[in-house]
Amino acid sequence: MQLSVWTYEGPPHVGAMRVATAMDGVHYLLHSPQGDTYADLLFTMIERRDKRPPVTYTTFQARDLGKDTSQLFQTAALDVVERFQPDAMLVGASCTAELIQDDPAGLIENMGLPIPVIPLELPSYQRKEHWGAAETFYQIVRKLSDKSRTRSPIDGRRPLVNLLGPTALGFRHRDDIVEITGLLGHMGIEVNVTAPLGANAGDIAKLGEADFNIVLYPETGDLAADYLKREFGQPAIRTIPIGVGATQDFVREVAALAGVDPEPMLQEGLSRLSWWSRSIDSNYLTGKRVFIFGDATHAVAAARIASEELGFTVAGLGCYNREYARDIRAAAKLYDVEPLITDDHLAVEKAIKEAQVELVLGTQMERHIAKRFGIGCAVISSPVHVQDFPARFSPQMGFEGANVLFDEWVHPLVMGLEEHLLTMFRDDFEFNDHSGPSHLGPGHSAPAPEDFAAPANDTETVWSEDAQRELKKIPFFVRGKAKRNTETFAAEQGVATIELATLYEAKAHYAQ
Repeated sequence: MQLSVWTYEGPPHVGAMRVATAMDGVHYLLHSPQGDTYADLLFTMIERRDKRPPVTYTTFQARDLGKDTSQLFQTAALDVVERFQPDAMLVGASCTAELIQDDPAGLIENMGLPIPVIPLELPSYQRKEHWGAAETFYQIVRKLSDKSRTRSPIDGRRPLVNLLGPTALGFRHRDDIVEITGLLGHMGIEVNVTAPLGANAGDIAKLGEADFNIVLYPETGDLAADYLKREFGQPAIRTIPIGVGATQDFVREVAALAGVDPEPMLQEGLSRLSWWSRSIDSNYLTGKRVFIFGDATHAVAAARIASEELGFTVAGLGCYNREYARDIRAAAKLYDVEPLITDDHLAVEKAIKEAQVELVLGTQMERHIAKRFGIGCAVISSPVHVQDFPARFSPQMGFEGANVLFDEWVHPLVMGLEEHLLTMFRDDFEFNDHSGPSHLGPGHSAPAPEDFAAPANDTETVWSEDAQRELKKIPFFVRGKAKRNTETFAAEQGVATIELATLYEAKAHYAQ
């Protein structure tokens, strides 16, 4: 186990929380010590939910370890049933409680509770959050799906589908569901159940009535989809509709299974991304180097969009969930880059620095990394912070999702270009360091000139004022690389102070 300031995934019981909190009428009893009670912070502060998560903790303390903590767990179970009256209850242990080996599943088995109880065996020291969510959802489907409720012949009725995988704390899951449900409705296809997000025990019971399943988030929905295929014979669509091309492929696959014509939907041109990415305003984006990191589903989709739909160059690709490393390796081979499979944010920071990119697509961790390097960044994947749960409609999937992606990915580069243009015209009478802000009109005082930090010690390189001014004219997204190269060149040449000529000599040296 590695201690870290940042983590991409929590322990598996956090994944179980995400499933329980996403559903209605399902309660999660977590055997845990005082200090593991952070569900409220996760879901009410980050996701801004309007109600508390349905999680109850036994909250044993140090003094309880000399007593019968198993009795504490059973008492808490009875209290959950009486107080919350859930339709079903999940029971499990946190990573800390796992060490005392009370066995919540065994403790609950003979209590004779009046509701379905689903015990969770989530090995906290071998698995992580996404796996915990997938295993929890699978166990819920296995326990609560009604084997007698199967699909009827499709003749004379609208095709029925299940949407599998969205959870609480999922990146834009709420809006993705709205977008995909609308897209399917436009094709004459009805959603039978969306789960776990918004589903209750009764919804899970009727999963077998659908004609097929759509796995929108494989990290959570894959195990359940495999079970439904074995138990009910339901085929599953696993094409993720992120980006115009993938959404078109998705529409064709769905239409083939549902027996409907996809062409009316495909010919409507519901996304502006394709037009914008071909427009003259976007020409300067071509070839921009981008580094992509996140969960495997979103990272692979982002690489395809960046390369095929926006004309970027994929300079780095990786994911933190090792269960899907094969998908990342296959995608990385397409773009001739080395796949990065790691949950160490420092390794990701090092890779971004070495790739010398102009845009980062990642999680909230990469947002911080990119900010430190002065590089534009757009968030594409969990883990995310409160700002990535917008009040507005902002999907990632479907044709409208492609519009959102274009805006969120291109705007950091557009604003970067604006900053670069202001820097280029630094010597202009309106934009130089000694003039006031031009948009405020005459009479406003000029900002204080920028101070150049003195070297921290005698061994650090000193830049002359002329060289510093010239360095500022270099576009911000490659300025760091130019500065490092020049300082390296100066050190190799034994130059103590970098003059304007040194900068030009270094440029010529590295251009060879």
